[in-house]
Amino acid sequence: MMSVYSSTVQTARSYYNSKNADNFYFKVWGGEFIHVGIYEKPGESIAVASQRTIEKIASCLKLNADTKVLEIGSGYGGSARYLARTFGCMVDCLNLSEVHNERNRAFNREQSLEHKVKVIDGNFEEMPFADAQYDIVSSQDALLHSGDKESVLKEAFRVLKSGGEFIFVDLMQTENCPEGALQPILDRIMLDSMASMEYYQATAEKVGFQTVQVLDLTSNLVEHYRRVLEEIEANYGEMLEICDQDYIDKMRVGLQHWVDGGNNGYLSWGIMQFRKP
Repeated sequence: MMSVYSSTVQTARSYYNSKNADNFYFKVWGGEFIHVGIYEKPGESIAVASQRTIEKIASCLKLNADTKVLEIGSGYGGSARYLARTFGCMVDCLNLSEVHNERNRAFNREQSLEHKVKVIDGNFEEMPFADAQYDIVSSQDALLHSGDKESVLKEAFRVLKSGGEFIFVDLMQTENCPEGALQPILDRIMLDSMASMEYYQATAEKVGFQTVQVLDLTSNLVEHYRRVLEEIEANYGEMLEICDQDYIDKMRVGLQHWVDGGNNGYLSWGIMQFRKP
C-alpha cells in the first residue's frame, strides 16, 4: 500500500473513509457507481444513470477479453465489474479509500469476479505499477481530488502501452468562470481550484498524449446533483438514520451550490479521451 499522499489526496482519503461519507455514497449516490450519471429522462434512477456513464465510456473503446484496464479512483468498483462482466476485461482498481476498497472486494467475491478484478490501495499521483502495463486507463470524477493533475496524466501515460488510451470524466470549471464564482464548492470539497476541459487537453498533449475526443455532457451534471438533492429531501428522515444531521444538512447546501454553478454556466463535465502514440 502507498503510504505517502499529497495533502489534497490525503484530505479526500480521510473524507471517503469516514462513516458518514461511506453510508451516504453507498445508499444514495448510486450504490456500486458513485459518480455523475447520464440521464435520459427527468427523475430517472441515480443508479441507472450512473451505470450508463460507464456504458458510454465503454462505447468509446475497443474492449475484449485481452484488454487490460486500470481504473483509477475506482470507488466501489462498479465500473470495473461492468467491464469485466460485459467484455471479459482484466481490471485493476487503484483507489485511496480503504473503506471503499473493502466494499469493492466484497462485491467482487459476491459476484464471482475476483479472478477478473483486482483492488489495490494506492495513489494515482504515484501509481505502484511498472511502465507500459495497460491498454486502457479510465477514471470517473476522481481527478479533481488531485492537487497535481499533471502528475496523474504523466503517470497514466507511463503505465499505458503504446497505442493505449486514457479516458475519463471529471468535474470541471469552465474556462471563462469568474474568479471566486465557485468558492462555495471549492470550500465544501476542500480544494483550491478545479481544472477545465481546456486545461486537461493542453496538459495531456504536453505530456505526450494525442487527443481522441472531448465530449461535453455538462447538462447531466446539473441533473445529477438535482436528483441527489431530491433524494435527500424526499427521504430526509431515513438519511438521519445512516448519517449525522450536520453531515446531511451540509450536503444539502453543497449540492445546491453544484446545481447553481452548473445553471450559471460555471461548471462542465464530459468525456476526455486521449491516446498514447
